[in-house]
Amino acid sequence: MTTQKTQPTDADVDEFLEAAVPNKRREDGIALNAIFTDVTGTVAVMWGPSIVGYGQYEYISPSNPRNRGVWPKTGFSPRRTQLSLYGLKDSPAGAALLPRLGTYTEGAGCVYVRKLADIDEAVLRRLITIAFKGPDDSEPTH
Repeated sequence: MTTQKTQPTDADVDEFLEAAVPNKRREDGIALNAIFTDVTGTVAVMWGPSIVGYGQYEYISPSNPRNRGVWPKTGFSPRRTQLSLYGLKDSPAGAALLPRLGTYTEGAGCVYVRKLADIDEAVLRRLITIAFKGPDDSEPTH
């Protein structure tokens, strides 16, 4: 079994967000934490040095069943050049709703947003709900 590099830590989420730069990234990170906390009803946990995560699930890689670990159900990182949003496109329901989010780009496992003002908060909240609870508000989709 492969050892997962990114693990939950005891690092302080608020300290991490307060240290984010530039100022706009810090402001957006603090606002995202409020949104994710409100929608998920959970307390954020730092995953590794830079991911703010909510909840967790156990994954098993479809291509290598010995590759397994835990990962946040959803989360974000206020990176220097953009916001990285995790878990929003992992289910068919999330992928279908994603085009309504606003201005974004996609990576293999995340959605990139330059600034929070570029996206529709109501759509973001629904995407977080889908990622956290699943499309029918029951089980996670991962």
